[in-house]
Amino acid sequence: MNSESQIIRTEYSDLMKKSYIDYAMSVIIARALPDVRDGLKPVQRRTLYDMYELGIRYDKPYRKCARIVGDTMGKYHPHGDSSIYESLVVMAQDFKKGQTLVDGHGNFGSIEGDGAAAMRYTEARLTKFTQEVCLADLDKNVVDFGPNFDETEKEPLVLPMRVPNLLVNGAEGIAVGMATSIPTHNLGEVIDAVKAYMKNDAISTRQLMKYIKGPDFPTGGIVVNKDDLPDIYERGQGKIKIRGKVEIEELKGGKKQLVISEIPYTMIGAGIGKFLNDVANLVETKKTTDIVDISNQSSKEGIRIVLELKKGADAENLKNMLYKKTRLEDTFGVNMLAVADGRPETLGLKKIIEHHVDFQFELATRKYQTLLAKEKEKSEVQEGLMKACDVIDLIIEILRGSKSVKDARACLVNGVTDNIKFKSNISKKMAALLRFTERQATAILEMRLYRLIGLEIEALIKEHEQTLKNIARYEDILNNYDSMAGVIIEELDDFKKEYARKRRTVVENAEEAVFEEKKIEEQEVVFLMDRFGYSKTVDVSVYERNKDAADSENKYIVHCMNTGRLCIFTDSGKMHQVKVLDVPYGKFRDKGTPIDNVSNYSTSEEQIVMVCDEEQMRFAHLLFATAQGMIKKVEGTEFQVAKRTIAATKLQDGDRLIAVKVVNDNQNVVLQTKNGYFLRFPAVEVPVKKKSAVGVRGIRLQKKDELENAYLFEEGTETKVSFGEKEVTLNRLKSAKRDGVGTKYRG
Repeated sequence: MNSESQIIRTEYSDLMKKSYIDYAMSVIIARALPDVRDGLKPVQRRTLYDMYELGIRYDKPYRKCARIVGDTMGKYHPHGDSSIYESLVVMAQDFKKGQTLVDGHGNFGSIEGDGAAAMRYTEARLTKFTQEVCLADLDKNVVDFGPNFDETEKEPLVLPMRVPNLLVNGAEGIAVGMATSIPTHNLGEVIDAVKAYMKNDAISTRQLMKYIKGPDFPTGGIVVNKDDLPDIYERGQGKIKIRGKVEIEELKGGKKQLVISEIPYTMIGAGIGKFLNDVANLVETKKTTDIVDISNQSSKEGIRIVLELKKGADAENLKNMLYKKTRLEDTFGVNMLAVADGRPETLGLKKIIEHHVDFQFELATRKYQTLLAKEKEKSEVQEGLMKACDVIDLIIEILRGSKSVKDARACLVNGVTDNIKFKSNISKKMAALLRFTERQATAILEMRLYRLIGLEIEALIKEHEQTLKNIARYEDILNNYDSMAGVIIEELDDFKKEYARKRRTVVENAEEAVFEEKKIEEQEVVFLMDRFGYSKTVDVSVYERNKDAADSENKYIVHCMNTGRLCIFTDSGKMHQVKVLDVPYGKFRDKGTPIDNVSNYSTSEEQIVMVCDEEQMRFAHLLFATAQGMIKKVEGTEFQVAKRTIAATKLQDGDRLIAVKVVNDNQNVVLQTKNGYFLRFPAVEVPVKKKSAVGVRGIRLQKKDELENAYLFEEGTETKVSFGEKEVTLNRLKSAKRDGVGTKYRG
């Protein structure tokens, strides 16, 4: 082994812990969360900067998105082209962003969930807003630059964003163990709030909300919990309730139609299709009979979903039903998490504005320091040229008498005259007195002769006066808080004037949607399910008329009330609940619907053991039997639960449920194994256990044998069952004790 090699021994768990924390922080800081200063995630910042570098400005031609994506990936963001293109697309979608940052040309997707065309077909360029508000002054050293991933390029660590983009365009992102969800806001309102904070930094969140009324979503809609907003903006967390805008239109003949012209922001994409399906489902399940037709007439002009109602329908009640039963009223979860000072932090409204204003002062300070330095350099050069014009004959004599530029420069800067020929000693003495700066000497040596024209000298004097004014102004801005604040506010006013638009989202306190469901007439029905899992309910009289056919064609027949629920027990030990109303009601010869369409039951994963009416179980015990011979009784009340699916029993490894029966203590239990062993004992011997218990052994199984069936019968009744090709009379079997071997049936 090389003497310089070292084996570092470390605890594996410690290494995993450190590696995971490093990975988590990398995702949080460098991928998923926006920076509070510019409101952008790294991928968005890099894409916009790359477009800026490529010169794809708002007044220049569009460029292929594939070029932008490839350049961004090669220079700044080595995480795959799909993430870059997706962020580019979102920044161009006016239905997702309060202010679009990219001007897209081509198919950039739709509000209904259609995806954008491939990047080789679409084109893009920066918007004027992005150029003036997000990228201006990058050449004035206003932000720090850092190396890219391979240290061949420099990229800005943050963009010089002039408005609180985190609020204006919102943000969504999922990191490790945390997520951000910030709604969009109105640009004009946000600017007013920033100005109010700058004038009074002791302003409260409630006072800021005089300017920012609440979220302003690009899709419009109505925020209905206005009173909750102050607390949400104070904490940076909470739930905003939003509704779509529904109008009632009168038609000829006294008919009406509901027109949805604005949707909740959360419904963008696949949500519209789901909404249409939900409405169709309300009609199919007879929750409402007032909707005659539904059509999506949305276009580029906007959303228009029309629900045509039958004559005499209660439109207001139906509108409330849509709010209650569909995503037309939805919740936007607010979690204003962003990277502040290099670490993730949940920020309230005031804190975001505070960070933004601090950033604006930092930008302005760096900008005017850069401008001041340039003006001072310019002033120095101008003073040198003006001074040179006064002694131009001497300077020409120095230049003509010098053997090199070095000698001429030494004379201009330090008065060194040793290597220069002068016409007279007076000129030599005057040259020795010259003390130009290095910068002034360079400007004199590079000066062109036309600058000696009288008008040019006058222009130089005027230019110098303007330079001195600029220096005074910049020094005032840098040394005076009010002056700098005035410059920032002036810029904000210009942005508001050019880019602000009217609020789209209404903010109000609305009453909770209440609708009266038509009461369903309670009646007894018969649930029928065939061996293929197709189920339906029929009237009791229909069942009675077709009893023989129904009994022979169906595997499960349950008498129940149409307002009740059915419990489906499966061999995996689960119980699925189904509302009887969800099962189609119809004629005897109707095919019905697969039971897995109306329940959580999965035909591919489990087999049904029993279907039972919830009411029948309420005051009874259920007998459970498994393939490994375990049995128990469970009180029916244990299955009175709200969940659609629960674990009905605990099973041992490799075991499965083979029977569930409603049982009483007057009955006898007969267990039958696959190999033909029968064991009969009184039901009272089976102990009552909890549904979470495994149970007790009901029969001792021989090797490679398993329990196949469990039967119940009452003393004095002749009950016959089939085994193989023979019939077995259960009450003739010898009575024994639970946990016996049983008797092999020989016929």
